[in-house]
Amino acid sequence: MDKKKITNQAHELVILQEIIPWHLIITRLVSYYNQKAGATGKSLRTMAALLIIARLRMMSDRVVVQQVKENRYIQYFCNVTDEDLETFVHPSSLCKFRKRLGDEGIAIIEEEIFIIFRDAGIISGDDALIDSSVLESNIIFPTDIQLIFKTFIKMAIFAKNNNIPLWWDDKNVEKLWRECNLDKKKTRLEWLKIFFDIFVSALKIFQEKVATLNVAEKQIDNANNLLDLLNLLKDQTSQKLDGQRHIKNRIVSLDDTDARPIKKGKKHPKCEFGTTEEFAFNRDGFLIVVENFIGKPHDAKLYPATIELYIERMKQCPNTVITDGGYRSQDNIKNKTPDEVKHLFMGRSTDVAEEKRDFCQRARSATEGFIAVAKNLRGFGKSMYHGLKGHRTWSLLCQTAYNIKKFLLLYFEDKIEEEPLIKLGLLS
Repeated sequence: MDKKKITNQAHELVILQEIIPWHLIITRLVSYYNQKAGATGKSLRTMAALLIIARLRMMSDRVVVQQVKENRYIQYFCNVTDEDLETFVHPSSLCKFRKRLGDEGIAIIEEEIFIIFRDAGIISGDDALIDSSVLESNIIFPTDIQLIFKTFIKMAIFAKNNNIPLWWDDKNVEKLWRECNLDKKKTRLEWLKIFFDIFVSALKIFQEKVATLNVAEKQIDNANNLLDLLNLLKDQTSQKLDGQRHIKNRIVSLDDTDARPIKKGKKHPKCEFGTTEEFAFNRDGFLIVVENFIGKPHDAKLYPATIELYIERMKQCPNTVITDGGYRSQDNIKNKTPDEVKHLFMGRSTDVAEEKRDFCQRARSATEGFIAVAKNLRGFGKSMYHGLKGHRTWSLLCQTAYNIKKFLLLYFEDKIEEEPLIKLGLLS
């Protein structure tokens, strides 16, 4: 790695160590954390820092733990002493920590860091740039036959955990799966019918076994949840075999049940699988609002809540609101936009006065650029966690890293005025 790059990365961590309000974060996390069962365990200061640096440097749990052991500056940032390295956290502890905090706990970390930038005057709220995109799920491209085949894997895991012999011919299912992938004669619909018939009979017996299960309540709940999911897949596949092409709330993954097929009007890919993300930036490119939704709610319906959340986070109403035509509706223009908004641009040049037109059009173009950076460079392209709560956790961590990185870029390019730096304690 380039020596200059190493020096810059080290300088970044020294700056962040000074400006991040660790005391406020830890105080709030302790209060939140104590509501959960179990001991506190490792230092909250260290664990929170690990989550931040992992997303800031785009590292997995395993890699970030390894980097702490090898990089002195990351040790400094995470407040890890040499004595602690021998008994440092296992990568799985980070996963457990995130689950224990949940999206509400992760929101504390994001909010406190956002507040210091806002109160210092680095993030201004004069202009709101709003648009939506797709946060892809970490799943392979789904097919109906593949989903049915995976149900047998799920039921096999259930059988193994409960010491129950398999109640279907598993070898025959695997043999059919290989034949299906090699066969060029039968249509996909014919193969789906073959697998579906085996699945229906196996599901009926699975339902009986769940009803007579004599295990802990948590295991029964997990079994019932799986049963409900498989019944939904059964209904969905029946509709497919009946010739229906558009199935509402279609399941595309048995692991990420909140993922949905979403079309955003692009040539490639025409359809993405995940959750909808609502973004609101300011004109400088700081990310003010990120929200996650199952499926593809209409942009016009998301607009009022996004504006309210923007105002709540910035403690002011924007002078200018800029969106694309998808947010346009008479209700949004006349009733849902606060009176304090002086200029409202919703995809048409005639929405604003001529002297403001160029600014709004450039800002609209900039929004696409901000989203491209967020998706391709800051982790918003694909979520590594599952479920809506998992995607929300991923988005909050990425939002934290996005705003930190934006601040560091402006700082090293000397584009931040002295007064905000003095408030942050970086200048005396």
